Amino acid sequence: MGIDPGAANLGFGIVRVEGSRMVALDGGVVETSAELSMEQRLQRIHEALSELIAWHEPEAMAIEEIYFGKNVHSAMAVGRASGVAMLAAAQSGVPCFAYTPQAIKMAVCGSGAAGKKQVQRMVGTLLGLPEPPTPDHAADGGYAPREAAGAAAAGSLAG
Repeated sequence: MGIDPGAANLGFGIVRVEGSRMVALDGGVVETSAELSMEQRLQRIHEALSELIAWHEPEAMAIEEIYFGKNVHSAMAVGRASGVAMLAAAQSGVPCFAYTPQAIKMAVCGSGAAGKKQVQRMVGTLLGLPEPPTPDHAADGGYAPREAAGAAAAGSLAG
């Protein structure tokens, strides 16, 4: 299970490893309204991820590490969403592995400086999708580096 954390839009992707290829099982975005309080948004994210984890029973969660930019308020919201995702995983016994955005881009595209559109196209190609996943939050959550799969359980992220 891959997670691109965010309080407004949290991207997720569930993949299964079959031999040397990955197959997309599920993916999308958990959206929360700006009209909700932060604690209500985090509750919504926790509930949605807990349901996804219960349904798919992933063997690991790969989560994008927070990139601290100039907007501390946004970084705090992403950090809170990341913590809620890790909590949902921990409550179900799912180990978490954190990766920098550059490491994910390197694993997907071969370059840590790849743009969002390039990541979307490559995730679609790697997962054998007819079109690149949209929105970009879903693409960012849809690909977990192989290290998460191998470290968790013999190459399978979801069963």
